[in-house]
Amino acid sequence: MIRTEHLTKHYGSLAAVEDVSFAVAPGEVLGFLGPNGAGKTTTMRMITGFVAPTSGRASICGHDIETEPLAAKGVLGYLPEGAPSYGEMTVSRFLDFVADLRALRGERRAARLRHVIEHLHLGGVLEQTIDTLSKGFRRRVGLAQAIVHDPPVLILDEPTDGLDPNQKHEVRTLINAMARDKIIVISTHLLEEVDAVCTRAIIIARGRIVADDTPTGLAARSRYHNAVSMQLAEPGQLEAARAALAGLAVVAGVEVSERDARLTALPKGGATILPALSELAASRGLKLKELHLESGRLDEVFRTITA
Repeated sequence: MIRTEHLTKHYGSLAAVEDVSFAVAPGEVLGFLGPNGAGKTTTMRMITGFVAPTSGRASICGHDIETEPLAAKGVLGYLPEGAPSYGEMTVSRFLDFVADLRALRGERRAARLRHVIEHLHLGGVLEQTIDTLSKGFRRRVGLAQAIVHDPPVLILDEPTDGLDPNQKHEVRTLINAMARDKIIVISTHLLEEVDAVCTRAIIIARGRIVADDTPTGLAARSRYHNAVSMQLAEPGQLEAARAALAGLAVVAGVEVSERDARLTALPKGGATILPALSELAASRGLKLKELHLESGRLDEVFRTITA
């Protein structure tokens, strides 16, 4: 388990992180979210032992990161912000160097190196120096060094930063595959990443935790939870449809997009309004291209909580 207890970091009068406590158990993929400057990276650095807290403590698999740093870091894989590495090394030499640091030997060493090279598609760049790689490939090399020793705990700071959509999909698939028997914490500003890989999300703002829930639970806080989006086949029906939707007692408001002839009806108190809207569309002869029930919008919840 990863456990933090009242983690706090001050830089002079600046409180970068203030009284952060949480625990993460095996099988969980925790998304650590927040706007720029919220304290995400500072928290990651304290958990991994790269920055000493002003107060509070963190432990990894029962090992206190300050009093048992070697034991704690031995069970940890860490991808820092920016994926720093040795630019003059080739990818092959760098991975060999990391394998040496992690005391990998014999067949296990060879198997783990083959695994990361294959799963992160590094075979074509093994003899290139790291400083000649694209940002996406540097990120892959950074992820490879984090997982080469198959640690039970992974802390990944922006793991898909700089990757194209196909590469992001590959990395997220890899994270999902590893999540079955590992503890994974992902610091990210990409809400799509939370939907794709996380079982739980913590939102931090101004150095403090402001939300801790499942992605589904967070989405349910949105005013768009149980909202219904309706796209009309005939744009000329838009105004009449808006007026009819606004007149329903279960509808709190209606948003209109003239560009694609779409209306979004917001429910009162999160009520289920889809049956009423379907009935209204049929009775008024509205020709629909699409009728869509929304689960909620994480971006709206994020903005509301962190504003």
